[in-house]
Amino acid sequence: MTGSSHAQDAASENADADDKLMPAADGSQPFSFDLLTDEMRRKAGEDYKEPAKVGGFLSELNYDLYRLIRFNPSRARFADVPRSHFQLQAFHLGWLFSNPITLMEVEGDRARPMKFTTEDFLYQREAQGKLPADWELPGVAGFRLHSPLNRPDILDELIAFQGASYFRALGRGSTYGLSARGLAINTGTSEPEEFPVFTRFYIERPVSGDISINIYALMDSPSLTGVYRFVITPGEATTMDVTARLFLRSDIRELGVAPLTSMYLYGERNREKFDDYRPRVHDSDGLMIEDQNGTHIWRALSNPSRLASSYFSETNPRSFGLYQREREFDHYQDASAAYERRPSLRVEPKGDWGKGVVRLVEIPSDLEINDNIVAFWIPERDGKAGDALEFEYRLSWGDLPPQEDGDLAYVLASRAGSGGVSGVENTEGFRKFVVDFKGGPLTNLPASEADHIRPVATVINGKIEHETLTPIPEEGVWRFVMDISAESNATVELTARLEGYERKLSETWAYQWIKP
Repeated sequence: MTGSSHAQDAASENADADDKLMPAADGSQPFSFDLLTDEMRRKAGEDYKEPAKVGGFLSELNYDLYRLIRFNPSRARFADVPRSHFQLQAFHLGWLFSNPITLMEVEGDRARPMKFTTEDFLYQREAQGKLPADWELPGVAGFRLHSPLNRPDILDELIAFQGASYFRALGRGSTYGLSARGLAINTGTSEPEEFPVFTRFYIERPVSGDISINIYALMDSPSLTGVYRFVITPGEATTMDVTARLFLRSDIRELGVAPLTSMYLYGERNREKFDDYRPRVHDSDGLMIEDQNGTHIWRALSNPSRLASSYFSETNPRSFGLYQREREFDHYQDASAAYERRPSLRVEPKGDWGKGVVRLVEIPSDLEINDNIVAFWIPERDGKAGDALEFEYRLSWGDLPPQEDGDLAYVLASRAGSGGVSGVENTEGFRKFVVDFKGGPLTNLPASEADHIRPVATVINGKIEHETLTPIPEEGVWRFVMDISAESNATVELTARLEGYERKLSETWAYQWIKP
């Protein structure tokens, strides 16, 4: 009797909740972050259902046809809002994007479905006439927001949500590069990776003069459900204040919070692998971590010979992120890709994240079209079925340059090559690593102070054979060089920093070298 009574109570509660969310005659329904939270909490107690997929012509679209379909800018949503800082354009279904996504427009405490028809899109050349005129689409593949990011008279693309839980944004002067995800599940583990999907978005209709916009997203996957809130503010560095509420259906071996995805093909540490006129090809060149005490770790990225992971244990870190520090065209020489304008992306946790690790995954790649770098936070406590979790953090997209006048010198560049003495034949098989430190307390420090500066280096699974520290005044840098030896196939972990005057003078450079 007790079990039956509880079941009836639960059914009654669900029915009451469903009644609250029932659409009105005009198609609108009540809206709030808490209502969405309750909806996804209940859904976590239900069996997972695979999302529906489109059929017919939409399922047959290939890359060549898909790229001939684009949103008609004259039909952008929110264009009717006076002095609006935001307009919305949708992505068409098809090609890789076969799951219809629902967009809802929020005004006050009500939400209404955004409807899209074939009249909202431009079908060019071979794509013309493939779909009926003014045919209502079953959904969209995602959307993008436009805003006067760089000039007050031009609405530039600001952010795009498309594919699973992926999204990417721009700061002032940026061009698209790395991406973020809502969540990573079992990335780079022996378990199959799971890709949670944003199934429905709620976009608050902007008010005249608003400089921020609020977006909400519902997430679903076999292992969990969730609801996200994004408060997006364009600027020199575009910020997104994120609140993620997650409800676990099952145990999760590795939960990756605030995951970032990027590309590192080659640079000054592995240039010899690629016969290419361009000196560097990468969207990001380092992982930066700032711990709760203000210590900085700069982990230079690699394109390894095999799948590689690095783990950085932290308690309530101030930030972590993937950065593009090289900002000169001469360093890339790619006029079309503009790698020097790819944004950096910083994650700043809010509240108590406790103990955990920042994990960096590096995947071997031969092509620049492949994202082969992933970084995310793993909480110390494993995710268990029935858990309700909440994470708050800020994402900042933009140049995010290091502070020249900061408390610590930063890593300006790091290079690698054959070890030993230049100009003679070397048979030892050493690897030479060169790290340039600049700024902070090293600024204007004369070479005569070299006796007061010392490098502090560590090597795991290898040995330092030689090391030197040399000031280069005309460049404003202090150069640390070390030759490393190791056994074949060894995974060698390297760190180096500068100290002096009874304090740390630089951030810590870190790198993982897999000896051939």
